[in-house]
Amino acid sequence: MMEINPLVIFFASIFTNNMILANFLGMCSFIAISSEIKTSLSLGQAVTFVLTFTTLLNYLIYHYLLVPLGLEYLRYIVFIIIIAAFVQLVEMIIDRYFPALYYALGIFLPLITVNCAVLGVSLFMIIRDYTLLQSIAFGLGSGLGWTLAIVTMAGIRQKIKNAPIPKGLEGAGITLIITGLMALAFIGFSGIVVIQ
Repeated sequence: MMEINPLVIFFASIFTNNMILANFLGMCSFIAISSEIKTSLSLGQAVTFVLTFTTLLNYLIYHYLLVPLGLEYLRYIVFIIIIAAFVQLVEMIIDRYFPALYYALGIFLPLITVNCAVLGVSLFMIIRDYTLLQSIAFGLGSGLGWTLAIVTMAGIRQKIKNAPIPKGLEGAGITLIITGLMALAFIGFSGIVVIQ
C-alpha cells in the first residue's frame, strides 16, 4: 500500500471525507446546535480539540499498549473511556474559564463524548492503518471539516429563518434537506483525492 502524505489526509478529511457530509457521523449535535453561527463555531472548536487529542491518545494507547499485550479487542471500550475522560476535562476547563460558552453549549458539550464522529475517527485511524502523523492530520482535519459543515449549516439556517418554508419541512426536515444538498456540493471535491 502506498503511503499517503499526512497533508493529503488532512485536506481530504475536511472536504472529500468530511465526517458529516460523507460519512454522516455526528449528526445529532450537528442538527441541534446549528441554528446560530457563534454557538456552532464554539462547538466546532471543542469537537476539533477533542478529535485531535483523543485521536493522538487513542493511537498511542492502541499501538503501544493494546497491540503489544494482545488486547486489540478492547479498543472500543478503551477508546470510549479515553474520549469520555478527555471530554470531561474539556468541559471542566470551559466551565471554569468560559462560563457563557458553557451555558450556550448546554447539554451538547458533554454529549461530545457520544458524538459518533469522535469514535469514528479513532476507528478509521485503526482500520486504515495510519501512522502517528497521519492519525493526527486525520483527527485535526476531521474536526475542522465537522466545524466547516456545522458553521455553514448555521449560516444557511440563519439566512432562511424568515423564509416561507412549508409547515411540514420546518426544523429538522429542512435541515436534513440542506445537509443533503451540502453533501452533494462536497461530492464535487471527491475526484481530488481518495483516502479510503
